[in-house]
Amino acid sequence: MSLVEKIHADMVGAMKQRAVDRLSTLRMVKAALKNKEIDQRAPVTDAQAVQVLTTLIKQRRDSIEQFTKGNRPELAEKEAAEIVVIEEYMPKAAGDEELRQLVTSTMADLRAQGAPLGPKDMGSVMKAIQAKIQASGLRADGRVVSEMVKAALAG
Repeated sequence: MSLVEKIHADMVGAMKQRAVDRLSTLRMVKAALKNKEIDQRAPVTDAQAVQVLTTLIKQRRDSIEQFTKGNRPELAEKEAAEIVVIEEYMPKAAGDEELRQLVTSTMADLRAQGAPLGPKDMGSVMKAIQAKIQASGLRADGRVVSEMVKAALAG
């Protein structure tokens, strides 16, 4: 069962259970996936669905930050609840230790290929690490990975 089909099935289940908050979040996710499908004029793959979900989570985190600054805790809580529902469909998040190992192994591989790695090579290193993260079926916050790479290149 693809990710899109699973979301649809869970949406039907939420309707039957009358889980209003969960249902509204799943409808929003399904709409975002449908928009992606319309934009590319082809069915959404699981990898593309994960990218859409990642974008939705990022948007929710930004909203939480804004609502917190604006002294609107009830809206921030609603966004946090939506993140919990969306994350159910995301691949397992990589832990800090796993990320550190990926960063060091990727940088070792790049050095073995003869690439002199310095602070100016941040983009190429990030690209290689993100590819490894995706290939391993994990997910990671880009900011955390970026900080780790920056520290490794500086040190």
